[in-house]
Amino acid sequence: MKELWIRVDSSIPSHQKDSLLKAAAQVCDAILVDAKDIENAKKTGVKTAADSDDSDIQVQKVFSENTITMLKSTGKSVAVKVTVKGKEDEETAIKAANLSSDYIIIDCPDWKVIPLENLIARTRGRSKLLAEVACAEDARLALETLELGVDGVVLKTSNVDELMQIAAIIKKQAPKIELLPFRVVEIKQIGTGARVCVDTCDLMKPGEGILVGCQSSGFFLVEAEVHENPHVEPRPFRVNAGPASLYILSSLSRTKYLSELKAGDEVLIVNRKGHTRSTNVGRVKIEWRPLIFIEAEHEGKRIKTIVQNAETIRLVTSSGSKSVAELKPGDEVLAHVIEGGRHFGTLVKEETVIER
Repeated sequence: MKELWIRVDSSIPSHQKDSLLKAAAQVCDAILVDAKDIENAKKTGVKTAADSDDSDIQVQKVFSENTITMLKSTGKSVAVKVTVKGKEDEETAIKAANLSSDYIIIDCPDWKVIPLENLIARTRGRSKLLAEVACAEDARLALETLELGVDGVVLKTSNVDELMQIAAIIKKQAPKIELLPFRVVEIKQIGTGARVCVDTCDLMKPGEGILVGCQSSGFFLVEAEVHENPHVEPRPFRVNAGPASLYILSSLSRTKYLSELKAGDEVLIVNRKGHTRSTNVGRVKIEWRPLIFIEAEHEGKRIKTIVQNAETIRLVTSSGSKSVAELKPGDEVLAHVIEGGRHFGTLVKEETVIER
């Protein structure tokens, strides 16, 4: 099994650091941190790697045969970090493997493929070779080099989406989000508005759709048009999402307005269990239709959405889905709650934002 590590830089803002650590707890095998961040990293329950005796895996940034031998004799797991700029650096990595270092972390700032090919061939079976990467494309390249690929990657990023994308590649499992049962408290017909249909490049199943809402802190799961009815054929690629002004959760950490979506953009598909996957927009269709307002509550938190007033629009429930034409106060529907207050789709914790 390939390993996924995350490098959490101590210089990034605290809210980004917290988000990375929370995501790392779900998908990472180890967290590489500076010594001063070990305690926070340990709270995730994931192995820590640092240049410190307090870490689970002790990282050696400067190669020392004596230090590696001493640490191995005490039963400590050791990772040796090597920046490869030439053959001499490759030989250093091979020496570390010969000393039975548990991990060799390779940073290739210039040539990316040839050094990895050489090291995969010469260290395999002695140490686990990890490649430092900054994006999903680099991760794929490292994992496929010389067919065998490296034993894992160390991701250098402050972007949770990038982490989850690489986790899906390595772990072959979809990231999951929490959906809560919200009780409908108000429904009312309102006027006509610019309604957005999001036509994706995928085919969705019953219980799948996209998350939209009037507020950036609360999103209703609107089901794709997957059900047969006497009047129109199913369109499993489509979610009739609501007015152009609504927020859509377009990735695990970013929102957009429906009005911003266009062909080629990425959007997030979610099912009733909270499993997610990304797809792309095939087209966005905006038409003027009569609308219906819905407000729901969970443990004192109220969120709102607006959708087209038509029988084919359905909100997902824990056991099925319900047409908005049949929805009534007291019904429960699934929704996702996150911290609100966004600037161009990115969470800004420090900013006070009131959304009504």
